[in-house]
Amino acid sequence: MKTLTELVCIGMLALATGCAHGPATDDSTYQGLGGQSGIRKIVDSFVPMITADARIRESFKDSDLKNLSMRLEEQFCELAGGPCKYKGKDMKDIHDGLNITNAQFNALAEDLQAAMDKHGIAPAVQNKLVARLAPMHKEIVTK
Repeated sequence: MKTLTELVCIGMLALATGCAHGPATDDSTYQGLGGQSGIRKIVDSFVPMITADARIRESFKDSDLKNLSMRLEEQFCELAGGPCKYKGKDMKDIHDGLNITNAQFNALAEDLQAAMDKHGIAPAVQNKLVARLAPMHKEIVTK
């Protein structure tokens, strides 16, 4: 199991080399996540984790959790090379005014890793998804 630091480093390396932008060009990550049903299971574990996590739950207290789950499924699916299209707002607009810190961003990443671990997602597949999510850091973290 990779540590959060290792996952972030892998994501940053992918970003620096230009391979962490936009959706995947093949569906191997999507398949590795278990397709649509696998992504749904991950999100169904992930959302309760973030809303229970004392480090970040305050950020989600007024959230429409059903909509959050739907948008996360779309986003993970699209970034992983699946057939979905993310229909939500951009990350900057969604997180505007929330004053998200690096520590909060990292806490959410840890919860995502735990959700993927819970469903037996291979570390290599986890790393690919994290690498696709890593560029969002600059739009989310504002404090």
